[in-house]
Amino acid sequence: MTAIESPCILVCSIDMKTGYCFGCGRTRDEISGWIDMTPEARREVMAELPARLETVERKPRRETRRARMARERGETA
Repeated sequence: MTAIESPCILVCSIDMKTGYCFGCGRTRDEISGWIDMTPEARREVMAELPARLETVERKPRRETRRARMARERGETA
């Protein structure tokens, strides 16, 4: 059995604004259907990933403790 090439870096969380994974840049449908895609289809998706990752908002999904403490002190985070 051969390994399937994958862009997954085990940072599996979807940016709600773009619909792309913060880690790899794929959509939920691409992630779930990855194993059934042809190698050519996977390569096409992978070619788009660098541009997609540029559009992902790199912000925590939840307020961090540091941000909460700063907010409570009246500071800007």
